[in-house]
Amino acid sequence: MPRLPHPAPEELRRDPLPLRGRTALVTGASRRGGIGHAVARRLAAYGADVYLHHHVPHDAAMPWGADRIEDVTASVRAAAHPGATVLAGPGDLSLPEAPAALHARASEALGGRLDIVVANHALSGFDGDLDTIDAAMLDAHWATDARSVLLLVQAHARHRAALPPGTPGGRVLMMTSGQDIAGGMPGEIAYALQKGALASITRSLATALAEHFVTVNTVNPGPVDTDYLTGETYDAIAARFPAGRWGMPDDPARLIAWLATDEAGWITGQVIDSEGGFRR
Repeated sequence: MPRLPHPAPEELRRDPLPLRGRTALVTGASRRGGIGHAVARRLAAYGADVYLHHHVPHDAAMPWGADRIEDVTASVRAAAHPGATVLAGPGDLSLPEAPAALHARASEALGGRLDIVVANHALSGFDGDLDTIDAAMLDAHWATDARSVLLLVQAHARHRAALPPGTPGGRVLMMTSGQDIAGGMPGEIAYALQKGALASITRSLATALAEHFVTVNTVNPGPVDTDYLTGETYDAIAARFPAGRWGMPDDPARLIAWLATDEAGWITGQVIDSEGGFRR
């Protein structure tokens, strides 16, 4: 097989809107302090039309509380390129039929084609250690953190299979939590179990979706300041970063947005850490 030619000089110059003409669904984009919001802003700033999924009751039940979806959407719209479409809609992804319904709704709202899926949603909370965890909590985390992601990816695979062969730009980005790195997450057994499942299935999903020209990668954002912790514990964790600060939502968002571009088209089946040198 002949070698591919070197890129022409104009091909090496970066497009300021590398996602121009692409469409994206970002799940779990309910709060301006969260990673989903930061990812959506980056994708929109890079030129994509974006559909934001939210589930306000989840955040309302958490210590940090719920945000106004109108404010979240306005923030993403403010970062978008002129003329971009930025929409939002609710969904309880713990329900078996919800992931496919969300994908269909987002695809229709964005013109009938969905290129990028960022599965950022998760059931939060300190679910318990090995002694306190119970079947109900295991099932709740399975339904939201793992099953819904797999069903969303299934819907995306079926959608992309129906597009003309070779349609570019297909991306799936999932989120894990460093549960396989030193020390693990012994106080969040149910959460760690499901996030570990996503990391483990990444390569299999990448192989399954390759024929549809879709890459699949998973990002571990490390400890990120999403407004859930303060005080001495917050300061102690900040001191374990060489930079002396927590990761901020835009830190993993930059990686995720880049993985959605054509520049990352040769990267698939990877679990990538974005931890800023965090010392465990």
